[in-house]
Amino acid sequence: MDMPVDKERLRQDVHMLTDIDPPRNARNVASLDRCASTILDAFKTTRGRIDVQRFTQDGKEYKNVICSLGPEAGERIVVGAHYDVQGDQPGADDNASGVAGLLELGRLVSPRQGELDCRIDLAAYTLEEGQYVRHPIARHFGSYLHARSLSREGASVRCMICLEMIGYFTDRPHSQRYPVPFMHRFYPDQGNFIAVIGKWGQGRLVKRVHKAMADGSRVPVRSLTTTPLLPGVSFSDHESFWKFGYPAVMITDSAFYRNRNYHRTSDRADTLDYDTMAEVVKGLYWTVLQLGSSGTAGRSQEPEMI
Repeated sequence: MDMPVDKERLRQDVHMLTDIDPPRNARNVASLDRCASTILDAFKTTRGRIDVQRFTQDGKEYKNVICSLGPEAGERIVVGAHYDVQGDQPGADDNASGVAGLLELGRLVSPRQGELDCRIDLAAYTLEEGQYVRHPIARHFGSYLHARSLSREGASVRCMICLEMIGYFTDRPHSQRYPVPFMHRFYPDQGNFIAVIGKWGQGRLVKRVHKAMADGSRVPVRSLTTTPLLPGVSFSDHESFWKFGYPAVMITDSAFYRNRNYHRTSDRADTLDYDTMAEVVKGLYWTVLQLGSSGTAGRSQEPEMI
């Protein structure tokens, strides 16, 4: 697709997040607030409907920032990414890359709001990193509260797409690792692809997202439908939606199975591949348009590995 994804704007947004000091972790609420405010300002340019979902933990207030495009009523597609980091590190790939992709998606979808037959909710989540270890829902706190609120209001969610680390790519041989050794027989040993990850029972959704991502971009796309018990499969905000019965997938560069900067101070903005990241956003944009055209996404109950 010849889509006007601006890779320099992706770079600027990643730098904007990674330059926040002190780092945007659960302890540094002021930094998280700066980040949320910047995301809010970016969402306002889309002319979408903005909602700030506030919640309190340990006497501190945290915020999810949500921008809704298209129809107010009916089914919706949620695209989410977390903006907090683990500890004192810049978090370029994890997960400034996902947030930058989310903001660019909003800019792309905004001019086509009148054509949408499905509401698109762009959600920037906080406290994904599970830093409240004693809390029973601490694993992905912000997205859990969002998914719970949708369930309580009876919202119809066609699917949720989680953007979890979408910026690190390499052609270096043997740069890609996997949870179990036999996967090397079916998947590349070079970390130059984007992955679509889903769970058993939602194989049709994984297939649709895989096809749309591949049709809409030049980035190689791989997918996996498997048990959530496989290490890494449930390690982000899509798991929160699974808990409430919503179909959901994760789009990822595979995190620590490829990027050795994961949760380290070396996870800097200059380590990302913005050309490939722009292709991922192109594929994501096409995916949202395709999933928004039919209510059939995610209804299959057939487990499968692709």
